[in-house]
Amino acid sequence: MDYAKQLSERQTPQSEKIPGSTQVPNSAGGFAWPVDDWTRLDRFLVLGNEGGTYYARERTLTVENAAGVLRCLALDGPRAVARIAAVSDAGRAPKNDPAIFALSLAVTHGDSKTKAAALATLPAVCRVGTHLFHFLQALEQLRPHGPKEGHAPNGGPAVGVYGRSVRRGLGRWYTGKDIDALAYQAIKYQQRDGWAHRDVLRLAHPKTDEAARARLLRWMVGKPVEDAAALPALVRAFLQVQAEPSDVKAAVRLIRQYDLPREALPTELLQSADVWAALQERMPMTALIRNLPTLTRVGVCAPLSAGTQHVVAQLGDADRLRKARIHPIQLLAALRTYAQGHGERGKAIWEPVGQIVDALDGAFYLAYGNLTPSTARHVLALDVSGSMGGGNMGGVPGLTPREGACAMALVLAHQYPANVIIGFTTSGPGVFAVGGSAHGPGYAKAVAPLEITAKWRLDQATAYVARLPFGGTDCALPMLWAEAEKVQADAFTVITDNETWAGNIHPSQALRQYRQRLGIPAKCAVIGMTATQFSIADPADAGMLDVVGFDTAVPQLLTDFIG
Repeated sequence: MDYAKQLSERQTPQSEKIPGSTQVPNSAGGFAWPVDDWTRLDRFLVLGNEGGTYYARERTLTVENAAGVLRCLALDGPRAVARIAAVSDAGRAPKNDPAIFALSLAVTHGDSKTKAAALATLPAVCRVGTHLFHFLQALEQLRPHGPKEGHAPNGGPAVGVYGRSVRRGLGRWYTGKDIDALAYQAIKYQQRDGWAHRDVLRLAHPKTDEAARARLLRWMVGKPVEDAAALPALVRAFLQVQAEPSDVKAAVRLIRQYDLPREALPTELLQSADVWAALQERMPMTALIRNLPTLTRVGVCAPLSAGTQHVVAQLGDADRLRKARIHPIQLLAALRTYAQGHGERGKAIWEPVGQIVDALDGAFYLAYGNLTPSTARHVLALDVSGSMGGGNMGGVPGLTPREGACAMALVLAHQYPANVIIGFTTSGPGVFAVGGSAHGPGYAKAVAPLEITAKWRLDQATAYVARLPFGGTDCALPMLWAEAEKVQADAFTVITDNETWAGNIHPSQALRQYRQRLGIPAKCAVIGMTATQFSIADPADAGMLDVVGFDTAVPQLLTDFIG
């Protein structure tokens, strides 16, 4: 018996901890390194945890992520708040909900400095009325004590539940905006989560010396306004279109003259193609992307139509995408839904326009900014195991981490022309098998170069990956495959949920073995696709990096790291 081999740090089964390491059990029964709370905060802010994962329920992950946020707040509250604001304000996450939730934790559980910092950044994180209502709903749920006597007009919490500093912070949200911008918020974002602007204003009682603002706030609360003709033009247009709910010509005129949003219109007017054509002309980017199915269904967007040309031009404007904080996942979700011709819910159907499908595909890459090509030889390794099929990416129904990994690989394939894209799992037919059938007949460890190239469209590639066979997770396979096939790689990017467990050697050990046997100082970046606390990247190895999947900063981070 070779006693030393049993404790060797060169090769350890993934079901065991590497001797002397700080590894911990992951959710799948293997061992991985825990990420620190700041990294986990980033993962949560960018990815959220809607739908949970294959191994962990949504509620379990929410409790764990909230505990991590609270530890960051206790360690350095202002730093945590600054991080929340930075990720939210830069549009680095597909949804703002995790940032709003984290900010509400800072207000309800932070010390005085943390709470002050959180309330000061409230307008930067809760940029629109819907965000503000989400924030208030979170506060209502998180506060340690219930309402005192009396309730808000909509049956919500009493004024006494919220301290003076919170009420002042809410008031600044209304007094810090330009009057016309505030009027837009009042019209477009009228109510959500049981809250309306009148409820917040009655809670906050904002003070202002501006007669025009005071008049608008009085109208928003629902009180009579003596000089209604002095209200902002947008409000007057809203009142007029509401008074004429069936006059399409008047609605079109008011939309074009005052830039009325869709939410300002009575439901019956939204059946008109003329109304939608007018709305489209100056529709904000987020609303344009969200309403592409409707614009197509009513005939505004058709092959070679003016409406289609307008959409194509907007989606091809990188600066406009950036200013609107359009995240790549939003575009990926829009592409998946639009290209299939029907919604995930409901009965609406439409005939997709090819030009718009292609424009959405191109906009996905533009949303990452300038993708500077690199000459590095790159293995892009997609974890296609069973666990990657659990949960939703960025809260998008039906978008699994498996499909998200494919989309991430396509971004990097554009950046690294010298690449090979492989899929790996521990079962199913594979072009290459590492070792024997360790788990019984028919249970081979499979690694296969995928047919996907950078020329593929996103919806084609994600559909292709969704159909691949899958099994257990062994994140060492990319390096073992490259070693056995003598693939000359400068870098490996492993896109995974980090729930590795099935191999006879840990990924970090396989990387060191590859470097030694091929004489290449290869680096390995691990892109985490779920907001868990695990990573296969050895924190003691300067050639391994852990990053958050779908963070818009990833391409530049990898360029700097590999370079």
